[in-house]
Amino acid sequence: MTTSSILGQFDHCADKGEFPDLDNGYSYPVDARIHLFADTTRWAVVAELLGYNPRAGNLTDVMYRFGNCLTRGEPGFGDFLDRVDNMDEIDPDGDEAFAGGVPVVVRGTALAAGAGAGTPLQDVFRLLAPEHRGTLLADEAELRAAGVPTDLPVLLRLDEWRQPEDLWDVAPGRHETFRLIAEVLDSGDPSRYRPSAPPNTHWSHWPDAGTL
Repeated sequence: MTTSSILGQFDHCADKGEFPDLDNGYSYPVDARIHLFADTTRWAVVAELLGYNPRAGNLTDVMYRFGNCLTRGEPGFGDFLDRVDNMDEIDPDGDEAFAGGVPVVVRGTALAAGAGAGTPLQDVFRLLAPEHRGTLLADEAELRAAGVPTDLPVLLRLDEWRQPEDLWDVAPGRHETFRLIAEVLDSGDPSRYRPSAPPNTHWSHWPDAGTL
């Protein structure tokens, strides 16, 4: 486990198009989180990009997994977790707008939408995110199911970070955020994550995402 080997895996997945990309034209970004796990010889990372994908017809938590000890699958794409149970009620006509008058049921929990009829669905889901992150994003069982060993401890969680604006121009291995993540994993010291640039993972920084 070295910083260079970790960054090499990140770059390899980015070359395959299997690295978190907030500027995805098919998905309206709603929320994001990165989880770092490590001990003295093993490391794993799970990144979540929660977004509304009209083509998939749901609010989907896309999981990306990386590591040298994954219990299932290869580094890159993990699970695609659809979150809304009642899409047929909140958007019965399939016009990507909220029907109004019903809660958004997420994993069996009814959440008050706080939006009127006709509100674009991505805006409905974005209204839910600040209060209900714990329901929308992955729980412990889902993180471990992504391929993280059950005995591998959590080292650091990032609720926001500085994301490369274009992964084709700036590979993860050359970007401050992911270099710092690799250093944290290699050293086992979360205090090494000291970014110099402000975070940009809030959906408002990615106005073109989801618009294809």
